[in-house]
Parts: sequence; C-alpha cells; structure tokens
Amino acid sequence: MKKYLIQYKPFLLFIGVFFVAYVLLTLIYQYYLSRFGTAGELDGITKLVGNHTERLLQLFNDDVKFEKIPSEPYVRISYNEKIVASIVEGCNAISVIILFVSFIIAFSGKLKSTLLYVLGGSLFIYILNICRIASLCALLYYFPEKSHFLHGVLFPLVIYGLVFILWIVWVSKFSRYAK
Repeated sequence: MKKYLIQYKPFLLFIGVFFVAYVLLTLIYQYYLSRFGTAGELDGITKLVGNHTERLLQLFNDDVKFEKIPSEPYVRISYNEKIVASIVEGCNAISVIILFVSFIIAFSGKLKSTLLYVLGGSLFIYILNICRIASLCALLYYFPEKSHFLHGVLFPLVIYGLVFILWIVWVSKFSRYAK
C-alpha cells in the first residue's frame, strides 16, 4: 500500500488540494448567496452580470430591456420587444470560475504567477460569460426553436472548452510541472 501511495503521490495530492479548494470556495459562495434570502432577491454578482450584458447588447441594438421582477430571483431579457431569456444566479459563471480556480490551485506554481493567472483567467471567464449571454439572447430571438441546442449544448461546450484550454496552458507553461 505504501508503495502505491508513494507512486501516486502527485495525483493524490492534486485530487486532495483540488477537492479542498473546490469545497472551500463553494462554501464561501454559498454563504454569500445565503445573505440574499429567498424572497426574490437577486445577488449582486448576478445583477452585475445582467447590467454588463445589457450594456453589451445595447451596443448593437437599442431595443433591449432588462427587467427585474420584484418577487422573482431573475432578470427578464427582452430583445426587440420579445422576451428571449432570463438571467438567474446560475448564469453568473461563478461555479465555472470556482472550478477553474480550484484546478489552478491544485496545480499551483509560483505565488505571483498563480495569483495573476487566477485573476486573469477569472476575468476572462467573466467576460466570456457576458458575451455568451448576449449572443444567446440575440440567437434566441432569431432561432427560438434551437434554444435547447444553444443553451444546453453549444454555449456550455464553448465555455468549458475554453476553460479546458486555460488549464492546458497553465499546466504546460506556468505550473510547477511545466518544463
């Protein structure tokens, strides 16, 4: 047994650090969310995502409206006077950022490069998510019958695919395992 623990130590360390970081960050985020109650109050991060998405869409189309429904925990999006989507807490990409950060911590390198990559990568994911929601709104206006494919397949594939590429770049260029 000791032989296997020694042989697989790097893998077991990665799994342990990843798991601890993921659970800790998730608990911190859940604590943050618990401060907003259940009476339809929307958390600040999701509001910010909604505001940034609205501004991005307004660059291309004046007829975009984001409406907060007082008793509901979401923002309704109208595009050319047609309701196309809603932004809920799960749309803010924090869970994707937590996954990203946990992986980077588990494969950490030098402190400065790790912190810079976590900050830069998190900002990239946030901006990518804003673009994802804006694109999704426009596409749902023109192709409402493709909503399952767009929301459930294409856009998750894009965002998780790019996060995977960020991980590959980190491991091969900056982590302590990079050559």
